[in-house]
Amino acid sequence: MKHPFRKKWGQNFLVDNNLLIKIARTINPKPDNYILEIGPGEGALTEKILPHVNEMIGIEIDPLLIEKLKMNNLMKGLNLIEGDVLLYEIEELPISNPIRVIGNIPYNITSPIIFWLIEQLDYWDDAFLMVQKEVANRLVAEASTKSYGRLTVVVGAYLNIEIMFSIPPDVFIPKPKVESAFIHLTKKSKPLINDEKYIQFNKIVSSAFNQRRKMLKNSMKSWNFSDQIIKNIDFSRRPETLSIKEFASLVE
Repeated sequence: MKHPFRKKWGQNFLVDNNLLIKIARTINPKPDNYILEIGPGEGALTEKILPHVNEMIGIEIDPLLIEKLKMNNLMKGLNLIEGDVLLYEIEELPISNPIRVIGNIPYNITSPIIFWLIEQLDYWDDAFLMVQKEVANRLVAEASTKSYGRLTVVVGAYLNIEIMFSIPPDVFIPKPKVESAFIHLTKKSKPLINDEKYIQFNKIVSSAFNQRRKMLKNSMKSWNFSDQIIKNIDFSRRPETLSIKEFASLVE
C-alpha cells in the first residue's frame, strides 16, 4: 500500500539505493555502536545500518509508519518509539549511551533538533543528518557573509560541522523543492561556552542578529557589558562581522 505522505511532518523519503549505500558507508556503523535514528520512515536506511550495530532505536512520529516497520522482518531488533523526538531526553531512552545519531530530518525542525543535541552533549558521540542545503550552508558560513547568523554562531560554539555531500531533489519521494545536504556533526573538544552560560549566550546572539544591519552599540543597548568587554570589542561593528570566538567573549 502506498504511504500517504504527511506534509505537516515534512515527509520526503529517500529512494535511491546507490545513494543510501553511500550514506551508510559514510556513517560507517560499527559492532559496538548504539544508534538513534530520527524518523526512520519506511526503513530504507535503517535496514542498511541495523545489522552492523550493537543496538538501534528509531523514533517515528507517524503511527502508520510504525506499523509498517513492525511488519518488516528486516527490522527485527529495532526498538521503535512512536512520538516526537524533541519530547525525549537521550539519557531516558531505552538504549545505552553515548549514542550516534542519524536521520533524514524534517526541514521545518532542523534547528530545534540541532539545539536539542547541543543541550545533551554528554549523551552522544556524533550525528549524521540530512538537512536542507541552505541550512547546511548557514551552519558552515564564514563571518561577514549573508548566510552567517545566529544558527552559525550558537551551533559553532559547541559543534564542528562538515558538509559531506549535496543531494538533488529527484532522489526523494515526494520530491522537495530544494536541494539537500548530508552533514556530519561532532562535538568540539572544549565548547566555547560553558553549560551554565548557554541560555545567556543564546540570548546575546539572538539580540545581536535580530537587528543584524545595526551596529552592536544600537542592537545591544539593553545589555550591560563590562568595561573589559567594551574595551576588547568594537561596538560600532555589525554583528555579522564578529567571529564565533568574539561572540563567546561577550558572555560574562
